[in-house]
Amino acid sequence: MIKTEACIWLSPGDRATLEEWVSGRNTPQKLVWRARIVLLSAERVGVMAITRAVGKSKVTVARWQERYLVQGIDGLRRDATRPGRKPPLNAQTIEQVVHKTLHEQPPGSTHWSIRKMAAVSGLSRSSIQRIWQAHQLKPHRVKTFKLSNDKHFAEKVQDIIGLYLNPPDKALVFAVDEKSQIQALDRTQPGLPLKKGRCGTMTHDYKRHGTTTLFAALDVATGKVIGQCMARHRHQEWLKFLRRIDAETPKRLAVHLIADNYATHKHPKRSRRG
Repeated sequence: MIKTEACIWLSPGDRATLEEWVSGRNTPQKLVWRARIVLLSAERVGVMAITRAVGKSKVTVARWQERYLVQGIDGLRRDATRPGRKPPLNAQTIEQVVHKTLHEQPPGSTHWSIRKMAAVSGLSRSSIQRIWQAHQLKPHRVKTFKLSNDKHFAEKVQDIIGLYLNPPDKALVFAVDEKSQIQALDRTQPGLPLKKGRCGTMTHDYKRHGTTTLFAALDVATGKVIGQCMARHRHQEWLKFLRRIDAETPKRLAVHLIADNYATHKHPKRSRRG
């Protein structure tokens, strides 16, 4: 459907009022360009020429032409009423979204997303986001936890934290751990070193030379590390590493080791410095 240009006829009174608006020094600018639209339309000026003259779009020109035809001068003085702000969500709707987030799962998925909850609840994505933020809900995040079944867990925690925060006098505190099954790899050909205009190079493939186990003890006070690689990971290697620590620490100081709850560390042959 082709929309024809508006045909406007001005009465002498309306023309005088519009011309007074245009020439008035205290007339608001929105009334000035609205009046110019109507005056130019009454003179049979084309829409494109009007848009260039007043600096407005074709849609705006057509809107105020129609407004004058329907409401006259009074229609130019005031803006059209606009829809008010959407009413806030009621408490029942918010409670339904929170309950669904906490106690239900979306079909075919493990957790809710903003899009899925908006589609199910009929609300906008921004509304779902505001509800989740207000109730500190983050369905996409999962935190892991592990509760120990050790009956003496609390006592051990107190001992370990005490060693870290308040170590005894004339003593060394080591945090000991192992990294097993480390692959010993080597490139199939020697690489070329870095030089000007060329980065260092190495082959994409490699050869396996078995695995190794790294034993390491961190001196909590100084940050010094005592480390040793061994071929296997048994209590024999653990005892050998303890003797290494004993040999590299002053005899006049007591040694406290913090190690994980591992079977290798519980062997009855484990030694203790006297």
